[in-house]
Amino acid sequence: MDGNGRWAQRHGWRRIRGHESGVEAVRDTVEAAAEWGIEHLTLYSFSIENWQRPRSEVNALMALLRRFLVEERPTLLDNGIRLRALGRVQDLPADAAEVLRETEALTAAGDRMTLRLALSYGGRRELVEAARRLAERVAAGELAPAEVDEAAFAGALYDPEMPDPDLVIRTAGEQRLSNFLLWQASYAELHFAPELWPDFRRRHLLRALRDYHGRERRFGRVPGAGSADSN
Repeated sequence: MDGNGRWAQRHGWRRIRGHESGVEAVRDTVEAAAEWGIEHLTLYSFSIENWQRPRSEVNALMALLRRFLVEERPTLLDNGIRLRALGRVQDLPADAAEVLRETEALTAAGDRMTLRLALSYGGRRELVEAARRLAERVAAGELAPAEVDEAAFAGALYDPEMPDPDLVIRTAGEQRLSNFLLWQASYAELHFAPELWPDFRRRHLLRALRDYHGRERRFGRVPGAGSADSN
């Protein structure tokens, strides 16, 4: 969801106007994903680095988050979409965190798609906190060092139920992950869209999906060689 500020600046508007316009892109993308049978969708909504932005912009973003969560509840419920937060929710203002928890509870029965909003999220911070949780369990005698494997580490992440993504889409022409899902996206396919986020629509999502389906995913294996390693 990159490019909101640049989109607004290109139009000669304040940055918050770009974030507000980005909500329509969220709405169209989420509805299309649900219609097309995508079971999990994660939107990088507010990074842990975003707290460094001007206080006025952060406050406006938190107000926009609260409004979005309330206004979109009927759509989420009507479409069977479960909303989950991913990240350090405890960093959010109390009123935003409360609305978020309420929306999670209201949509908990949704079984068509799970929509995750990455909020106050950073991939490095997630890995550090997961390592700390495991270290605390080892120190408490609940876990032996030899039992710390990939499965144990994945279980210590913010949302152990979240499957690894198949596809990561980055908008605004940027070609980097920017600290997003560093563990989970290890084998994800990457698609870089030139559109700024407020201009992103379902046709652009469809283009990304077609690009993804045209690729061969080998996970380190030789094509046609079963599970043999390619070295």
